[in-house]
Amino acid sequence: MISDSYENNNSWCENHETMNDLFGPESNLARGLPGYEPRAGQLAMAEAVQRTLTTNTMLAVEAETGIGKTLAYLIPAVLSRRKVIISTGTRTLQDQILNKEIPFILKHIDPECSALCVKGRQNYLCRSRWQKLSSASQMHLFGDDNDLAQINLWLEETDTGDRAELPWLPDNSPLWHEISATTAQCLGSLCPNNPTCFITRLRKKAARARLLIVNHHLFFSDLAVRRMGHAEVLPRYEAVVFDEAHHLEDIATRYFGTAFSNFQIQDLVKDIELLAQTGLSDRNRDKTVQLARVLATQTHQFSTLLPKKKGRFPLTEVTERVTNWSGEVEQLMVSFTSLARHLNEMSINGEIWMALERRCNALAEKLLIITGEQNYNHVYWFERREKSIVLSASPIEVASELQKSLYNETQSLVFTSATLTTGGNFSYVKERLGLPDATATLSLPSPFDYRRHALLYVPENNFPLPADPAFFQQAPDRIYAILQSSQGRALLLFTSVRAMETMHQMLADRLPYPLLMQGTAPKAALLEEFQQDTHSVLFAVASFWEGVDIPGESLSCVIIDKLPFEVPSDPVVMARMDKIKDEGGKPFFEFQVPRAILTLRQGVGRLLRSASDRGVLTILDVRLFTKQYGASFRKSLPSCPICRDLATVEQFFSETTEQ
Repeated sequence: MISDSYENNNSWCENHETMNDLFGPESNLARGLPGYEPRAGQLAMAEAVQRTLTTNTMLAVEAETGIGKTLAYLIPAVLSRRKVIISTGTRTLQDQILNKEIPFILKHIDPECSALCVKGRQNYLCRSRWQKLSSASQMHLFGDDNDLAQINLWLEETDTGDRAELPWLPDNSPLWHEISATTAQCLGSLCPNNPTCFITRLRKKAARARLLIVNHHLFFSDLAVRRMGHAEVLPRYEAVVFDEAHHLEDIATRYFGTAFSNFQIQDLVKDIELLAQTGLSDRNRDKTVQLARVLATQTHQFSTLLPKKKGRFPLTEVTERVTNWSGEVEQLMVSFTSLARHLNEMSINGEIWMALERRCNALAEKLLIITGEQNYNHVYWFERREKSIVLSASPIEVASELQKSLYNETQSLVFTSATLTTGGNFSYVKERLGLPDATATLSLPSPFDYRRHALLYVPENNFPLPADPAFFQQAPDRIYAILQSSQGRALLLFTSVRAMETMHQMLADRLPYPLLMQGTAPKAALLEEFQQDTHSVLFAVASFWEGVDIPGESLSCVIIDKLPFEVPSDPVVMARMDKIKDEGGKPFFEFQVPRAILTLRQGVGRLLRSASDRGVLTILDVRLFTKQYGASFRKSLPSCPICRDLATVEQFFSETTEQ
């Protein structure tokens, strides 16, 4: 059943006829797409998106797997002939739109449509940085002669400077880090390479294109600099479609906040040293390098004062353990001031030194914002990672900022995802994103037949809870039994790396199937092997909960270890829960449960990826039935039969094998 919040009117009927012609059984889609079948949900979404774009309104639409939502928003966007941004959560979806949907639209819908993918600056080569590095003595530290030769040849051919054209270059290449077009090193119109600059060319193309495909990180990076009054990254637009919109609160939180890290200092110092070696006299070079290294040393000493344990912690807990915290910050600020003053003096040697001074002052300002007087609307926290430390100030809520800088400035907005509702309504996502009450909503269930093709298994009520030590004693046996019935062919999703590794270790010698585990190979390679080796089993966490699209027999079973509640001790989560509590609300039910439901629904969505798929979903968490909030989770899951015994699971797979 399709539910929506629209009222019938004349314009709606006109739109219906237009979209029906495009998505109907005799349409261009039917003629151009092999195996195309008209879907009521896809047509309803296309109609809703078209109405949103023509009436300058807002729409939140949940389109579950199988709806065909990408074409349902792309075709109305193209036919609106407006400047539209398509913002996605993953590169996979970006690539799909560019390589599959856009060519189809150009051929069958609108041959005059101009579409362009715009990525973050770091994805493009900077000619000036390349010239400096290739002529510097330190070149060998970042790549060998073969790397240099390959990039030189590539530069003679490329029109974009996009690193995606260099498949041989590793994702974590130190060479690319040194030659990418970052904002900090950019001289803009003052750069001698500006006429041939890839970023300059990209901006001109973006200004002419009608449809721009970006990711959420780039979009909110642009929105963040706009709200600060700086030059925007993207050209002006009239409408935005956010696909995978369930990520927006987290990404907006990152870009509306402030972060200071030792990596930022290391990059600044490295750039100063490289430029000093090639562009200054001996005396100025020595003093410049000395002051830069003093800042690096001070930053390192500052980092040693902070907790050694990896994780995220409230900053107040950290600062209370540091003797004379304000004095330590002041000492680091002295190093910033001395270096910035000297860089200003070096500006007589070129504009690049002024850019470095601005960068130095910007980092000092970030440190002061985070360590100075606190804003009650923000949460201040510290994170230690494998090789870095990060101090951050994040907004507790992003709704008001989105209303001011996005909703009030954009004519039409569409928010879509396979998972936007919790407990059957949009109230949670509307509140977290601050969507106006007038925002239209549309809920489109999957056309896949979950009642006939899927089974949900949850252990009996006396099965140990995930926090019980007995869970890891009994869970391996239960998983083993299910995998025997499914003959492998399973994706196992865990809520922590520790749980994944523990379960993998306990099952490795027992299962007769190939076992794959996240972290042992790149994600793409693991998924390719998992799909090709039909009876393999893949153990995974984090990113594998979504974006995994493997139709067919290879993925016939999804096993989830427990309900994916976030760690309540995370500083941002804690601050948001505290705010809800202070306002008289119930943070567990109003915040933690809805977020866990959205994550769980993403994991569940990996099971059926085509109309012919069949499979068993297993959730080894009896809280689905033993806790009051379990009903909210069950209400948000697909409507498939539920069983509590392994015999039914075995029978389901036996019937599947016979078909």
